[in-house]
Amino acid sequence: MNDSRPFPDGGGWRGVYHIGRPVPMMLERVLRWLKKGDQVAIVTARVAQEVDRAAATDAIEAWCLKHLGQVIPVTHSKDFGMFELWDDRAIQVIKNTGERADGFLEET
Repeated sequence: MNDSRPFPDGGGWRGVYHIGRPVPMMLERVLRWLKKGDQVAIVTARVAQEVDRAAATDAIEAWCLKHLGQVIPVTHSKDFGMFELWDDRAIQVIKNTGERADGFLEET
């Protein structure tokens, strides 16, 4: 996916209220997790700013109903109960080392 957002819309950034079509592989994965009874949440910066939070959350929840058949929690922050975080921007590091988990060396 070339788009930096989890819901690519093919038309560039249209604001926090516009949620594009789902990424097929992630949609299938999330539906599978939900079917197993796993707890799933959307973590997005779209709801980080209080001024946009309610409207952005409403848009994401409507998207969830349409594509997942249910509303799942929406947040802008991690919590201690998280088992995994799937993200298109994060770089995983090995716990308590700061070393990249993917083996690539950091550019200086």
